[in-house]
Amino acid sequence: MRPVILTNDGSHTVYHPVIGSHYHSTHGAIQESRHVFIEAGLRQMPLNEISILEIGFGTGLNALLTFMEAEILKKSIGYSAVEAYPLEPEIIQKLNYLEQLEKGNLQQAFEKMHLTKPGEWESISKNCRLKILQQKLQDIEFEDKFNLVYFDAFGPGVQPEMWGADVFQKIFNAMEPNGLLTTYCAKGEVKRTLKKIGFTVESLPGPPGKREMVRASK
Repeated sequence: MRPVILTNDGSHTVYHPVIGSHYHSTHGAIQESRHVFIEAGLRQMPLNEISILEIGFGTGLNALLTFMEAEILKKSIGYSAVEAYPLEPEIIQKLNYLEQLEKGNLQQAFEKMHLTKPGEWESISKNCRLKILQQKLQDIEFEDKFNLVYFDAFGPGVQPEMWGADVFQKIFNAMEPNGLLTTYCAKGEVKRTLKKIGFTVESLPGPPGKREMVRASK
């Protein structure tokens, strides 16, 4: 079983021994997710109805924080998440996100997220719906268009096939005009690939432990 690791902000990440990488930053899982995806992504969207695509659902932390923020901002969210290899229920039960966020009342919603039947929309709250795409990204033909993309795959050093031009072209084609993509990775090669496809790329200050992150707009 993949080990659950305590990060510097007190929240958990999970280590993938085969890939040799963590699902979230060991400098702080919640801090990283908030910084990269909520502050640099969701909070920058002026729309009241937002279609989100996440590449790498993993622990569900990014979705959890998004649904919490959507309730505060009074936004309606349609959240599609790509995850070819879901985490085992035994691991999900160990994660301390609700405790760290002091949101024990969301336990049922968090469990519901991870029990969503692949390929079908599930209402997580009044304003938020979730659909898990349990396939490899390369095999998916997107039916929806997205305003916001959370690109949270394992890094290019361990999963280079997820960071190629073919992947980003597929995502670009599935995005609405003026859509945003955010990712923790700020490697030069990734930024050059995004620009080549047609994204406008910004380098932003990164979360704790990282100098930079990237936000790209269509």
